Parts: sequence; C-alpha cells; structure tokens
Amino acid sequence: MSAPVLDLSLVPPLGEPRPTPVPEVHETTLPNGLRLVVVPRPGVPLVELRLRVPFAASAPRQAATHAARTSVLTGAVLLGTARHDQLEIAQLLQAHGGELSVSADADRMLFSTTMLPDGLAPVLGVLAELLTAATYPSRPVDAERARVVERIRIARSQPGVIARSALAARRYGDHPYAQQLPSADLVASVTPAALRRLHRDRVLPAGSTLVLVGEVDPAAAADAVGTALAGWVAEGRAVAAGPVPEVGPGPLQLVHRPGAVQSNVRLGGPAPGRTDPQLPAVRLASMVFGGYFSSRLVENIRERRGYTYSPRSGVEHLMAGSSFTVDADVATAVTGPALLETWYELGRMALTPVSEAELESARRYLLGTLALGTATHAGLASTLSALFGAGLSAEWLADHQRALATVGIDEVTEASRRWLSPAGLTAVVVGDAGEAADQLRALGPVEVSAPAVDEQ
Repeated sequence: MSAPVLDLSLVPPLGEPRPTPVPEVHETTLPNGLRLVVVPRPGVPLVELRLRVPFAASAPRQAATHAARTSVLTGAVLLGTARHDQLEIAQLLQAHGGELSVSADADRMLFSTTMLPDGLAPVLGVLAELLTAATYPSRPVDAERARVVERIRIARSQPGVIARSALAARRYGDHPYAQQLPSADLVASVTPAALRRLHRDRVLPAGSTLVLVGEVDPAAAADAVGTALAGWVAEGRAVAAGPVPEVGPGPLQLVHRPGAVQSNVRLGGPAPGRTDPQLPAVRLASMVFGGYFSSRLVENIRERRGYTYSPRSGVEHLMAGSSFTVDADVATAVTGPALLETWYELGRMALTPVSEAELESARRYLLGTLALGTATHAGLASTLSALFGAGLSAEWLADHQRALATVGIDEVTEASRRWLSPAGLTAVVVGDAGEAADQLRALGPVEVSAPAVDEQ
C-alpha cells in the first residue's frame, strides 16, 4: 500500500513576521560601578540572572596563562566561601529553584541562574559571597584542576577543536583571541593562590553588568541588588579585549592528522559588528549561502554531491571584532572538490544577485529565530547581557529587526562582495596530508603543519 501524498495546497501560507517588542528596561548604576538592568516580565513565575564580568587577557603575552587560570576558576569559584562549602552553596541555591553556572570565553566571565521570584534576595546573597569571599580551598581546587586538565586533553584531540584553534591562530596572530583552548600543561600548573589573585584583580564590579529578567518589581529588585552587593567593591575596572590586528589570509593551512577519514574545513574572515549598517545584509547573505538547511551550500555539497552532512556558515560577535565563518566536515577523498564547491558558492554570492525567493526565505528564517531567541526569560536575559555588555541597549533588537526587514538584493550582493569573497577568507583544513595535500595544491598554495603537541 503506497503512502498518502501530502496535499501542499492545504498548508496555509506563512503570515507576516510579528515585530519584536522592545522590552521594558529599568537601568541604573550602583555606587560600586555595577550596571544593573531589570526587565519585568510577568507570566512565568521565574527570574533569570546573568552577571557579565569583562574578563579578557590584559596583554597578549599573558593570554595563555590567563586562559589556563580562567578555565579552572570558572569551576573553582563555586567550591566554597568563608561561610559555606560547595555542598552548602548548592543547597542554598536549590532551595530557591536555582543552580548557578559559571562560564567564560575570550571576552567575559558569566554567572547564570534561574530562580523563583521569592528567591531573589537569598540567591543574590549567595552570589555576593562568591564574588567577595570565595576561598579556593586546596583539595577541591586540585580535583577541579585535574578534571579540567582531562577535559582539555580530550578536547584538544578532537579534529574540530584543532581546526578552530588553527583558524584562530592564523586570523588573530598574537592577539588573545588566538588562544582558543589553554594548554593542559599550563592548566596543571594553576595554584589556588593564583586563582585567588586572579579573582581579586579581575572580578570587578565597575564595567560589569547584571541583568534580571522575569517576575520582578524593578524598584524592589534594585534595592535587593544594592543591599546584597554593597560589599562588592574594588579599585579598577573590568578589562575588555584590545583591538584585533589586521592579518592577511595567507595560503591555506593543512594541519596533518595521520589516518583521518574526514577533513575538517574551516574558513573565516572579518564581519561587520553589531552597530555596522552592513550587518543585516551580511547576516542575510550568510543565511542564503550556508546558514540553514535551505541554503546554497547545503544544497550543493550535501544534497547534490553528498560530500558532507551539515555544512554551515554564520556571523559571530566578539567584543573586539566580528567574524564570518564557514564549517564543513567532509570525506578525505573529496577534500579538494568540497573546498572548490565552497569557494564557488562564495564567489557566486559575491558576483551574482540572490533571487527574491532566496532572500525572503532567509529573511523569514532570521526574523523568526530572532523572535524565538528572545521569547523566553532565559533567551531574553542572555541576549540583553550580550547587548548591554557590548555597550548597546534593548532598542537594538527592534532596530535590527527593522533593518533585516528592509534589506534588498543589491545590498546583499554588495555585502557579499565585501565580506564573503573567498579572497578575503583565511582557510584551514585538518586532515590526512598524504591524502588531501595534492588535492588542495591543485587549488592554490598550501602550508602543511603538525598539530600542537597536546593535540596529537
């Protein structure tokens, strides 16, 4: 018996995307320099908290050590305070529906939790303890350090991590952004004393931003934060990353990984920042090229040729610079052809206009994901934390949506020519050089290198 055929005429057409409303934002700066952003959002009895502390390496020569210490600090800060041990901290948070997570990247350290509305004051009290009285006890730190060392050694053996690290090193030179993942040996040398010093010197209120989203009264929330964090005082201001150097693309780098059955292709180049008028056009161009399942790159090297499962492209934002990136993991035997087709699609974006149907499909997808990303308390809190941390406001959301809605074909072509051109992108491939090098040399100059010692 044959399967029933779906009558597509019964599927209703998509409606027009709904405008993303600008949230009600109450903003203040506390006496200690902390910026507080409160967004009342009734309906779901939860509150989302995001504390963003700028945490970039202060100088290129310190980037490796800073990254190693930060990788341990994000877990070790939760190991105890002068008043409570790790278990007691967890119990205090869980009593109010919270579970604090701490993460870090090249720009910031982020404290995140969800809580019940009546738990705001107690959870802020725990956060204040961690900010002002974390002790970094020796034995728990030793265990946390060992866990991080093992995790990093495993991660640095993964081809995707090797490729990302190689691309960052090529693109950023001696800038701290080149330090994607710290050395396991450097992590193993981190001491509790070094963590206490890093916390004292770098976990600073001035320059940091605390975002609260949910069922909160703005005035009461400001009072609770002011009371709880009044003791978090320090000289200085949290450190942001310095300017990114201009580094030319150079020849393709092939990182030799003997016996690899796949090649990990990574391309990257500069992209417009959040305030650049060309950003909406570049985001739409990236979407048409490789940003979702209906993109040109997916249709070409996945659907038509079967070279890869999930190629993708996107625009990523860091404080000191934004990037356009392309990722594709392909079978070793088709490394060269896959890269050739990727370059072809990039060149086609830059030289020939996209169709109206392609542009409208990408536009709807982007507007929809923008709305979905801020529909929940958690999504809105994380988005606002990134925006305010970058010196922007909540109005950026509506402004960006309006800009996406009005970008035309000519603007996408112009943006593609400037930002997506293959000539402006740095290319890195991780794979078996014995199998892939000759394929890639047919396309241009190739530099072959070995992975770092702890990546082998």
